[in-house]
Amino acid sequence: MKLLENKTAIVTGGARGIGEAICLKLASEGCNIVVSDIDLEGAQQTAENLQKAGVEAIAVKTNVASLEDAETLIQAAMDKFGKIDILVNNAGITRDNLVMRMNETEWDAVIAVNLKGTFNCIKAANRVFFKQRFGKIINMASVVGVMGNLGQANYSASKAGVIGLTKSVAKEFGSRNIQVNAIAPGYIETEMTKKLPDSAKEAFLNVIPLKRPGTPEDVAQVTLFLASPLSDYITGQVIQVDGGMLM
Repeated sequence: MKLLENKTAIVTGGARGIGEAICLKLASEGCNIVVSDIDLEGAQQTAENLQKAGVEAIAVKTNVASLEDAETLIQAAMDKFGKIDILVNNAGITRDNLVMRMNETEWDAVIAVNLKGTFNCIKAANRVFFKQRFGKIINMASVVGVMGNLGQANYSASKAGVIGLTKSVAKEFGSRNIQVNAIAPGYIETEMTKKLPDSAKEAFLNVIPLKRPGTPEDVAQVTLFLASPLSDYITGQVIQVDGGMLM
């Protein structure tokens, strides 16, 4: 029997990159998927690929920065599958700039999606999880939420907030048999990181003991572990997927 047979997962930011890899990995273990993304066309394409892989999947357009959208997402999942076993809060954006040049719009946009968006989805799903007395919540943090990063004060602050949120919710939800953990990726090859200048890429590789960037698949593997029964006694943790970059 597959690890996630007859389970249902919501994956935000599931249209591409790490989110898409997570959708495919969970589906490979029998999980039905609600693909959430602000890009509906991309989410639909991912959902179609999942259906071809033999699981049930739907796409829902969601701006996670809106609590109303998050509530609509949860309702869509319940209408289709009648339960939610796993919530993966992966949706995120960057608006990089030095603090001296960063404007309020760049700050607010990143905090709204990365941090408030994670809160919104947890808030919208908590009644479902509490009623079931079961659930897995996996939040996407980042190593820069631990170490900070030049030109990413907004992104680093949002991901540090996700870590604090994860630990707090883990304490609040633990008595209801709900595990809440975070993943902190390091330098992962995605569309986002491809835009980095070569000098920045080289600087990252110089501090990674494994001497290579990670892949979305590397992050998806850890997500599968945290989503599965193999991690039932793990909560409030932040697992770094960074090739040893931060230790």
